[in-house]
Amino acid sequence: MNMSSRSPDRPLERVVHVPLGERAYDILIGPGLIGRAGGEITSRLRGRKAAIITDEHVAPLYLEALMDSLQTDGIEAVSLTLPAGEKTKSLEHLATVADMVLAARIERNDAVIALGGGVIGDLAGFAAGIVRRGVRFVQIPTTLLAQVDSSVGGKTGINTRHGKNLLGVFHQPDLVLADTAALDSLSVREFRAGYAEVAKYGLIDKPDFFVWLEKNWKHVFDGGAERIEAIAASCQAKADVVVEDERENGRRALLNLGHTFGHALEAATNYDSSRLVHGEGVAIGMVLAHQFSARLNLASPDDAQRVAAHLKAVGLPISMNDIPGELPPTERLLEAITQDKKVKSGKLTFILTHGIGQSFVADDVPSSEVLGFLEEKRPK
Repeated sequence: MNMSSRSPDRPLERVVHVPLGERAYDILIGPGLIGRAGGEITSRLRGRKAAIITDEHVAPLYLEALMDSLQTDGIEAVSLTLPAGEKTKSLEHLATVADMVLAARIERNDAVIALGGGVIGDLAGFAAGIVRRGVRFVQIPTTLLAQVDSSVGGKTGINTRHGKNLLGVFHQPDLVLADTAALDSLSVREFRAGYAEVAKYGLIDKPDFFVWLEKNWKHVFDGGAERIEAIAASCQAKADVVVEDERENGRRALLNLGHTFGHALEAATNYDSSRLVHGEGVAIGMVLAHQFSARLNLASPDDAQRVAAHLKAVGLPISMNDIPGELPPTERLLEAITQDKKVKSGKLTFILTHGIGQSFVADDVPSSEVLGFLEEKRPK
């Protein structure tokens, strides 16, 4: 595995550097970072004001500790607590956040701080990217999914009735503080959902990492060194791709493995988290992507079975049959897919695979093939 550097002062802590020239930043990974946030921020940013965006689940757990740390290091902070859940990624809440940031007189060298999971990070990052045409942004992700995926790389956005993440900007953070102790407060379901994104990095182009996960996933769930190693390896994998293709003009699209199917399934459940959360959609989507690749004679069915077996062992859903309740007709699922990705002359773009760790961008997939595959896999 391509591992990050170790912190000389804190043996368990890892540092992943994202070298983007003037916009380069560090991802710190380890326990206790929320309590040290003030010092880490002041050592990197000139501004001394901050607007913290969080949600109703996270605020009671970590907001006070973060505020205390910022105050100790001379940062004047205000906070906004929003409802938890995917539906918070809306134009209405974006307006609320932007107004709060402006009312707090946050200047361009001051910071918007996202304290929470992927929803808060995406929303707060979007606001940070558009207020005053861009203010500083600090990610403090508190879920596994956010720590290994959405907090890294600068993609921000909100949902609309037309689909997921269709409004947004690229706005890189100035610092990411992935406090691994925060993961202890997650439910098993939330942790599993984040793990789907960890497995994704192995399935994209790191087969050795996937083998390591097959052997060590229980230790990753239990915590300790293996958890930190897995998060660091995931962040390093994503950072490498982002540096090579920041604006998703080519290779970065590989990070969407499983997401085309997954986003369609999320839309099909109306983003109802009681039925399906993002990471679960990605897990099903990755299995479907491998099965679809096998159907197109691009990969062995054995690889699809191996992916399904690992994700099932972890406790993740692996098929549309695992989603509670009824799904819409197959044609509606296909409509969601065509909204999620660009269509050119009736052909769709998918991330497919030649096997474990051999994913590639296929931009000429016929809609008819997708429709037939969905009909085959959809619960009868």
